[in-house]
Amino acid sequence: MDQLPNPPSDGNLSPEQPVSPLATPEGTTATRISRQPRRKNVRRILLYSALGLVLVLGSVAGYYAYSFYSFANKIYDDPRDRAQPSPSATSNGNAPSVIPVAQPPEWVGDERINILLLGGDSRGVNSSSLPRSDSMALVSIDPVAKTAKMFSLLRDTYVVIPGHGQNRLNAAITLGGKLDGPLLAMDTVHFMTGLPVHFYVYTDFEGFISLIDELGGIDFEVDKSMKHTDNADDPRYNIKLEKGLQHLDGVTALQYVRFRSDAMSDFARSERQRQFLFAIADKLQSTTSLLKLPQVLDGIAPYIKTNIPPGDLLKLARLGMKLDTSQLHGVQIPQNGAFKNALVESMDVLVPDVEKIQSYIQEQLQPPTATNPM
Repeated sequence: MDQLPNPPSDGNLSPEQPVSPLATPEGTTATRISRQPRRKNVRRILLYSALGLVLVLGSVAGYYAYSFYSFANKIYDDPRDRAQPSPSATSNGNAPSVIPVAQPPEWVGDERINILLLGGDSRGVNSSSLPRSDSMALVSIDPVAKTAKMFSLLRDTYVVIPGHGQNRLNAAITLGGKLDGPLLAMDTVHFMTGLPVHFYVYTDFEGFISLIDELGGIDFEVDKSMKHTDNADDPRYNIKLEKGLQHLDGVTALQYVRFRSDAMSDFARSERQRQFLFAIADKLQSTTSLLKLPQVLDGIAPYIKTNIPPGDLLKLARLGMKLDTSQLHGVQIPQNGAFKNALVESMDVLVPDVEKIQSYIQEQLQPPTATNPM
């Protein structure tokens, strides 16, 4: 028998390698080589790429978390660090009596949370004493329904300040002293509104300016031309704005929310402040602002104080990002019909009907209905 010829070799295959014939369109025979190694390489590349992406995202998330916790610790003012309550003021020359300032109630995360916003008429929260609050608002948040209501508190409201008799509402922060002023303001607002006040956030002119500048300014419709000059103040706090849509930076935004030189005075100003705070909330929820969050937090930290523990602040920040800002509502306290104008000790004040105020607030906090959308 004739010896069969050796099979053809392409020079790459050893005689031991399995070879399978494959018919080509021309009827010739080709060799099928396994593609398994190439598929393994592709899977390896995809796996390494995914791991790399996870590491990058983890690093970014870690950086944002570190920035936030660093910010939360910088602005946190723990009331438990102070053993001595604030003394009450006396007018008869006797030694002041000691009046404990009420501690804020504990918040567990699923019931309505009330936060007092205090805007001080000063140039730095680390000054020797806190001035009377230039603006006050109580924000009430329902963490389940993801809704919020803002109550603008008129600063000339004549109220009971625990341990200090009666005075204008904005005097509470001063009467409480540098350390306990915000806590006394919380206690005072609780007595007036009937709501438990869990936390406060205090900032001043410089903090407000820094926040708006760090956000890149805000486009806002100025409702009227505004001009006011105080020769005793820093010229940059003078007010000069034109009516219409414009881009407000920190200084011009401060001018807008401070203006009160019109017929409605504080009534119109409180409404403007509510609307501008809503605009800030919208801007804070934007993607651009979220990307700049570490820079924003670092820029405003020197100008803010709060008694919100860092852990709760993180929960509230997450909650805030879920709020529908288009559904934010604001009202004035005391409302029309719940106060009368009076002159008390040479002060023009608003004497409130506390019972009417508390009843009105409870109505405002009820869930909206088809007949009462609120």
